[in-house]
Amino acid sequence: MGQLDNRIAFVTGAGTGLGRGIALLYAREGADVAIFDRNARSSANVAKDIKKLGRRSVAIEVDVGEEVALNAAMAEAAHVLGPPDILVNNAGIITVAAMDGMTTETWDEMLRINLKSVFLCTRAVLPAMRARGYGRIINISSQLAHKGGYGMTHYAAAKAGVIGLTKALAHEVTKDGIAVNAICPGPLDTDMRLPPEWAARKQNDLMIGRQGRVEEITPTALLLATEQAAFYVGTTFNPNGGDVMI
Repeated sequence: MGQLDNRIAFVTGAGTGLGRGIALLYAREGADVAIFDRNARSSANVAKDIKKLGRRSVAIEVDVGEEVALNAAMAEAAHVLGPPDILVNNAGIITVAAMDGMTTETWDEMLRINLKSVFLCTRAVLPAMRARGYGRIINISSQLAHKGGYGMTHYAAAKAGVIGLTKALAHEVTKDGIAVNAICPGPLDTDMRLPPEWAARKQNDLMIGRQGRVEEITPTALLLATEQAAFYVGTTFNPNGGDVMI
C-alpha cells in the first residue's frame, strides 16, 4: 500500500530536477501523475518512467505562465487522468541580474513564470478540489524568499510572493478540505544552473558544506501530499542546509 494510492497529482516543471523527483516519488507511492513542462522530450521521458512503475501518466508541453495554454493543458490532463487531488506548483526559472541593470522584461518574465503560474495553476484546479472536499496544494518557493541574495531581487520577490499566496489561500480553502503549504528549498544540485561564481559563493554560506540533493527535498513534498497533512495550514517548510534557520 502506497501513501498516495489512487490519488491523481499534477506536477509542473516536472521534466527535470525537483519536479521530476517529486513526480516519480508520487508514482512509487501509488499516484497517477500529469507532467507539465516546457520541454516535451524530458516530460515524455518522465511519463514513460512513471508508466513503468505501473501508474498512469500524461506528459503535456506547456508554458505555465500562458493562461490560455495552461487552462487547456489542465483540462487535457483532467480528461486523461481525472481531476487532481494534488497540485505541485514547481515550475520556475532563475537568473541573476542586479537591480540597476535589470530590464523590465527580465523582471516581468521572472514573476510570470515563478508567481503568476502559481495563481493560474491553482485557480484551474480549485473548483474540482472544492467539489470533492479534498485537495493538497504544494507551492515550491525558495530560501531566498526569506533572506534575498545579490542579483536576486526579481527571484526573491517572486518566491516571497509564493509564500504570501500560500498563506492567504489557506484562509480561503482550508474549510473545503484543501491543505495549502509551501516548501523553501536551499540551493539544489539540479539542471537549474547559476553562474559558477554565484554558486560557489552560495555554497560557502551553507553549514552543511554542499548543495542539497533532490531526494532530500522530495520526502517533504510527499508528506504534504498525504491525508496526514490536514493539520498543516499555510505552513512553510525550510530544507535548506542551514542557509536560513526559521
